[in-house]
Amino acid sequence: MSLLLAENISKSYGDKTLFTGLGLVVENKDKIGLIGVNGTGKSSLLDILAGIEPPDEGSVTRTGEVHVEYLRQDPDMNPDHTILQEVFHTDTPLLNVVRSYEVVSAQLEKDPGNVKLQGEILKITDQMNAMDAWNFESKVKTVLTKLGVHDFDAKISTLSGGQKKRVALAGALVSPCDLLILDEPTNHLDNDTIQWLENYLLNLKTALIMITHDRYFLDRVVNRTIELDLSGLYSYDGNYSYFVEKKAERREMAATMERKRLNLYRSELAWIRAGVQGRGTKQKARIQRFQELKHTSYAVNEEQMEISVAHRRLGGKVLEIEGLAKAFDQPLFDNFSYVAKPGDRVGIVGANGAGKSTLLNILTGKLQADAGQIDIGSTVELGYFSQLSEEMDVSQRPIDYIRDQAEFVTTADGMKITAAQMMERFLFDKNLQWTRIDKLSGGERRRLYLLAILMRSPNILILDEPTNDLDIDTLKVLEGYLDDFKGIVITVSHDRYFLDRTCNMIWAFEPGPRVIQHVGNYSDYVVYREENLQVATKAKEKPADQKTQQTEKKKVKLSYKEKRELEELETTIPKLEDRLEQIEAEMVEYASSYGKLAELTEEKDAIEENLLFKLERLEELQELA
Repeated sequence: MSLLLAENISKSYGDKTLFTGLGLVVENKDKIGLIGVNGTGKSSLLDILAGIEPPDEGSVTRTGEVHVEYLRQDPDMNPDHTILQEVFHTDTPLLNVVRSYEVVSAQLEKDPGNVKLQGEILKITDQMNAMDAWNFESKVKTVLTKLGVHDFDAKISTLSGGQKKRVALAGALVSPCDLLILDEPTNHLDNDTIQWLENYLLNLKTALIMITHDRYFLDRVVNRTIELDLSGLYSYDGNYSYFVEKKAERREMAATMERKRLNLYRSELAWIRAGVQGRGTKQKARIQRFQELKHTSYAVNEEQMEISVAHRRLGGKVLEIEGLAKAFDQPLFDNFSYVAKPGDRVGIVGANGAGKSTLLNILTGKLQADAGQIDIGSTVELGYFSQLSEEMDVSQRPIDYIRDQAEFVTTADGMKITAAQMMERFLFDKNLQWTRIDKLSGGERRRLYLLAILMRSPNILILDEPTNDLDIDTLKVLEGYLDDFKGIVITVSHDRYFLDRTCNMIWAFEPGPRVIQHVGNYSDYVVYREENLQVATKAKEKPADQKTQQTEKKKVKLSYKEKRELEELETTIPKLEDRLEQIEAEMVEYASSYGKLAELTEEKDAIEENLLFKLERLEELQELA
């Protein structure tokens, strides 16, 4: 069934045309990945599909009462809300009841003897039971916990940018809808959380449209890929790998047609120049065909993607780290040592807040270590791509910003490449080069910042989340650059494809605190962790330590709300398990009735999903109890 129909839509900003005449049909079973170079209008297209802004031309029609839930790249949030209030902000009967329960429960926590509040909570509890709102609340808290958000009563104003994005993502994931639209949902998530989100979206019963640069994520989640390219929209019925294959075929076909057109054009041009321009009907028709050939082309986007830039020579001593330690409220890492070798490609992974960016800031001199020392060779030229781009003069033109770094660079084979040529290789055409920086999209500015760093010809590259806000084509350019880069690369990234593609060593921040140095790419490390790390950790645990941990957990008291929630879960879960057994028996009984069997299957899927969230939440509360 079709949920949404976009017809002949166009969008421009000033003199910049993003796309024209686009058409798109979204079906209820679609899981769509939207890709394209930064600046082509991907986020603008999502805004239009979500009804946030209108197209300049064309229309977007929703079928019936289709509800759309939209996670924007920079979500607008109420700073005075708590996390739960923000997640429950949608105005629906279900969410209104849950909101009321949260408010009264919080008041009752402060004044447990208040008779009036006790009466209100009983009334609201009956409403929660009638609407099965307990399931929704358990689901919200489980999703928040999985996304690394634990203090549900924290104010939005106290959260970091990454925490806010995760809260907004949780709100989008749990809100009932027919079509879920996500703009860069994997930004600010660590690798384990991204894997959890993959599984969540795979089991999602609603339609999905999302922008992401994570190629593994696209491969595993989407069943349809659409690309914004050259102001047009191309649709492929498959995941990212299928798209890559079919796009190559499309470009090859377009290139073949363009070659044929040019050959015919040259032939006709020679005829025109020969002066054989009689007035007969055939000659006039031939001249008209020549004019059509002249003004028709088959768009072929064949940007030069190879960048092989020479770096500064590295001396005998490069980078030596010995006994490094750092702590803030708690230790991040301790006694960390490393001696860099030519060709090292290090990927740094770990949970958010584990200390990955802190380590990079120490390496680049922006922070002081608590202990240990770093010895950097005299020939080292660091290039540091931070999560926060350096300040740019937005009134400046991109070409001037790049020329401020270097007028030209020298390739590995001695060829000089000008700043303008480098920009073209980095997907900045001549129009973009001379456009003011304030006219660029956020992704285009990040690409410009990355190019500026590479123009300085560093021999050690330190990259902090380089894949955030960079499109897939730019990532391919960067990966190609790193293939030929003779220096050392140290990068923090949650992009598993990028880590597999570029790294030969992983530094994994694990609880302890400790940093495991593992030779191999990210997939190699995952296998190592699954086979060895968990077994080793269990073997080292002592019974006395387990008792201590259990004692410490018992010191944390459940709140009034959590006690009520635990009681409700302990009552509800057995009922759901009983119903599942009944359904399985009924499915055997009605095996020959297609209609009844489909109905039972749908109910079984819904109960299993409901039960999963309740069991996960029960486990969390029992650990605290």
